[in-house]
Amino acid sequence: MDIIPSPASPSSDGFTVSPNSAAPSSSSPNPSPSRYEAQKRRDWNTFSQYLKNHQPPLSLSRCSAAHVLEFLRYLDQFGKTKIHTPACPFFGHPNPPAPCPCPLRQAWGSLDALIGRLRAAFEENGGKREANPFGARAVRLYLREIRELQAKARGISYRKHRKKPQKTTSPTPSHPHNPHSPPPGTSSAA
Repeated sequence: MDIIPSPASPSSDGFTVSPNSAAPSSSSPNPSPSRYEAQKRRDWNTFSQYLKNHQPPLSLSRCSAAHVLEFLRYLDQFGKTKIHTPACPFFGHPNPPAPCPCPLRQAWGSLDALIGRLRAAFEENGGKREANPFGARAVRLYLREIRELQAKARGISYRKHRKKPQKTTSPTPSHPHNPHSPPPGTSSAA
């Protein structure tokens, strides 16, 4: 998800929001950050700007899961994924044959990745793990609800496929005609 970055600024609660806050000292060459690190920084700056523009403005220390959910709903207006409404004739079809007026939303996978990056950025910027609003139960439940709603609307299954436990076998294959080693769990009648 590409979110428009905001200018770096120190926040009122002591957390520093700076694009170069994790940069090494000037005596060593400055390697460019990974794509993940750059995206995490942009997301963090965007969220910090959102808190600053909130009415009334919020400090990071007062941010709660409710504010995180408000931010996710705000981001929906910039989404690019068509999510069919139940009244749409293409509801539940992954590849609709024609255009429809259904709204564009943020895809579940994008929101899930965003929350993961913001959860990490919160702690990297001095937040305490136990007070991390991005890891709150309400946020996890919201993401699960979005995933299920989008799966139904788009006809895509997000069910986890668990591996079945494999039965252990003997190191040497047993031959069905060998009377001394019958295969386990089989009958001798053929």
